[in-house]
Amino acid sequence: MHKNKIWLSSPHMGGNEQKYIRDAFKENWIAPLGPNVTGFEEDIKRFLNSKANEESEVAALSSGTAALHLALVILGVKSGDEVICQSMTFAASANPIKYVGATPVFVDSEEDTLNICPVQLEIAIKDRIEKGNKPKAIIAVHLYGMPYKVEEVHQVAKKYGIPVVEDSAESLGSTYNGLNCGTFGELAVLSFNGNKIITTSGGGALVAKDLRHKEKAVFLATQARDAAPHYQHSHIGYNYRLSNICAGIGRGQMEVLDDRVSARREMNQFYLNLFADITGVNVQTEPDERYFSNHWLSVIQVDEKETEGISREYLREELEKENIECRPLWKPMHMQPVFKDAPYYGTGVAERAFENGLCMPSGSNLSEEDKRRIENAIKACFNK
Repeated sequence: MHKNKIWLSSPHMGGNEQKYIRDAFKENWIAPLGPNVTGFEEDIKRFLNSKANEESEVAALSSGTAALHLALVILGVKSGDEVICQSMTFAASANPIKYVGATPVFVDSEEDTLNICPVQLEIAIKDRIEKGNKPKAIIAVHLYGMPYKVEEVHQVAKKYGIPVVEDSAESLGSTYNGLNCGTFGELAVLSFNGNKIITTSGGGALVAKDLRHKEKAVFLATQARDAAPHYQHSHIGYNYRLSNICAGIGRGQMEVLDDRVSARREMNQFYLNLFADITGVNVQTEPDERYFSNHWLSVIQVDEKETEGISREYLREELEKENIECRPLWKPMHMQPVFKDAPYYGTGVAERAFENGLCMPSGSNLSEEDKRRIENAIKACFNK
């Protein structure tokens, strides 16, 4: 009998998205500007600033990748510069470094959160300075929704006077010390891709502490058109603004964000309970009370030595036979063919996590029946 696909992380609509879209059609705002774009920016801004040390400004863009690209442009990163980037991340964290002609310098993870290691970060900065090329920025990622070591990372960045670009693509709704992820860096990026905790089908945002940075992002994202009656351009611009239709989806999604975070966290607890009595499987959770993860994806690590030969890959393949989607953790950037010549600083934490780690189905729309299928498939795998 055919079994429906259980996806890793599928879109989950709240119901009010169509209201905002209908309004856009009714008012003929079918453009990369309009009431939904402005409203969506205000919704995000209100949410982020509700738990923040200082207020942030938000520019709605076509993707998180576009936001990261503009962040580097705004910080003045250019050809010949170097930018430090967490190695264990999706390629979109690193690709914009190449867009501006700079060189990525990859840094390993630490064990607690699998995010950028503050110790290796400082080693990398010192070495790059000794080699005559002080990094222009640090891209730190809240991987799978788990906050990075904010205090330690920003302490190192401040010591050397290097701005942090906070990649919060996966962490909307996560907090560190009670403050929202996306409010710590000089600039931060959000993603609303189809698989994220909320979605606009495709979209992102740049978060800035300085209003001038937000205004520059919007200027560059709309082809950098000068203030003139004719089309005049003194700067290279991009077509990066979010559409009013997609922003309408985002407005509806923001209404249910808290519910989506709760549901993802419940899925993480589901896996903690499920694997509690299975030796050799570790479910990632917060290291201490400072961390609050939205658990965009729940991550497990499988120790083959303790599971009597059951590996990460064996488990993934067995679940795949049951039409249950799981994926290995991000393959570290320094292991990717396209970045094989980039500098790397680390001790192998990211490599081991990639070899043993698996992202489990984590969607906020998984049913009780879906959970039973996942539980039965996992138990059958470990009882063989």
